[in-house]
Amino acid sequence: MRPIRLVSGFLTVGVWTLASRILGFARDILIAAYLGTGPVAEAFLVAFSLPNMFRRFFAEGAFNMAFIPLFSKKLERGEGALDFARDAFTGLATILIGFTLLAQIAMPALVLAMAGGFAADQRFDIAVVYGRIAFPYILFISLAALLSGVLNATGRFVAAAAAPVLLNILLVGAMLLAAAMGWPVGDALVWTVPLAGIAQMALVWTAAAKAGFRLTFRRPRLTPELRRLAIIAAPAALAGGVVQVNLLIGRQVASFFEGAVAWLSYADRLYQLPLGVVGIAIGVVLLPDLSRRLGAGDTAGGRDAFNRAGEFALALTLPAAVALATIPGPIVAVLFQRGAFDQTDVAATALAVAVYGAGLPAFVMQKVLQPLFFAREDTRRPFHYALGALAVNAGIAIGLAPLCGYIAAAWGTTLAGWAMVALLWRGSRRFGSAAEADARFLRRTGRIALASALMGAILWLAARGAQPWLASEGLRYPALAGLVALGVVSYFGLGHLLGAFRLSEFRRAMRRQR
Repeated sequence: MRPIRLVSGFLTVGVWTLASRILGFARDILIAAYLGTGPVAEAFLVAFSLPNMFRRFFAEGAFNMAFIPLFSKKLERGEGALDFARDAFTGLATILIGFTLLAQIAMPALVLAMAGGFAADQRFDIAVVYGRIAFPYILFISLAALLSGVLNATGRFVAAAAAPVLLNILLVGAMLLAAAMGWPVGDALVWTVPLAGIAQMALVWTAAAKAGFRLTFRRPRLTPELRRLAIIAAPAALAGGVVQVNLLIGRQVASFFEGAVAWLSYADRLYQLPLGVVGIAIGVVLLPDLSRRLGAGDTAGGRDAFNRAGEFALALTLPAAVALATIPGPIVAVLFQRGAFDQTDVAATALAVAVYGAGLPAFVMQKVLQPLFFAREDTRRPFHYALGALAVNAGIAIGLAPLCGYIAAAWGTTLAGWAMVALLWRGSRRFGSAAEADARFLRRTGRIALASALMGAILWLAARGAQPWLASEGLRYPALAGLVALGVVSYFGLGHLLGAFRLSEFRRAMRRQR
């Protein structure tokens, strides 16, 4: 895969992820307007986070990190990739059906584990009911993640990247319909979650079948390949568990401050936009490519793929981080301040956005560094590094909560992200030249940082001048759009002039994906 083809893959996934994230904004804007930061909103957010947390643990985390390299190598060598995928599909489904049934029984304990601060009020009972309705989503979305891994390993990115769009379309539609019909919006939201999971799985299953990988259920069996998959996945599962414990720590801290679960959730949505567009695109494209290259002994090609992925990540992530840290107030006010979401909520959410923004480059660089380990079937070291990051997060979030309140949870997440990057970078030195930064990466990184800083200064000045428009009900939307456009134009213009990148590289990649 030549560099331009690799970047084209990033952009293909990124464009669809951007569409999903934009619809996710629409979803969260409606949740904020209809439910604000009240008990139903917080109960839904916790209930919805339960299947999403475990799906990252089972499918997008441990399972796929082990499955994709093994599947990619079997595909490259023609060694029964379809049978292996069918066995993995059946095995994952069997585990998840049992786990879903257990979760229904243990839902009160799961809710307390997610948000202990709910125990003393009505949020707890609502969250337990909502959690039982939403939890089956894990089965459908996890199987969809495995099917997406099959498609990505074969170089087919569109269907897998488009699947999340369905979730947000259905949730937005459910809220609009509920509001029009006078139904409880929270109930409509939660019942739509498992239906959306079925729709997502159906989309990627159909695409995989058309690609020649018709995955059907068979009698579960523990083959030598699945044993190897389990051995590789076990440390990754532990690492995924540590990551989820990190999230639990933040949510637990937030649950003891009224409204904080919602504030952090809305802030999370904002920084997840660039993280999803860039980080997910890199993780989806880079891991299969590195696995194929290493399987073929192409160390030089692997190094080039690693460096171009890092370059692409920083080129799109650093300016986003600067923007989130520079103008969080206008962004949050324009997007969310309406209905039940007031000025107090804006200020609290904006502070969290700025803190998360400081960690955005770290979250994305993890997606660049982790495939260096996973492509070599090394899942043990990332687990050890995740434990170190967990200690950082717990120490900061819990230790600082009495001093600075809910924002300690955001600082814990951000600083733990940077600790994880430092550990991954240090650990990757053992891989030799394949994990070394080349001259082009080092040269461009400083220029990307300079272009981002200059863009931030321009945005800050422009936001101060546009304050009357940003506060006007009729003009705030075009004013924010103008700020975003100014940031994009100034960053890419300055980046091109400074030699941080060439605009022609992005144009060639966009032509390639069409």
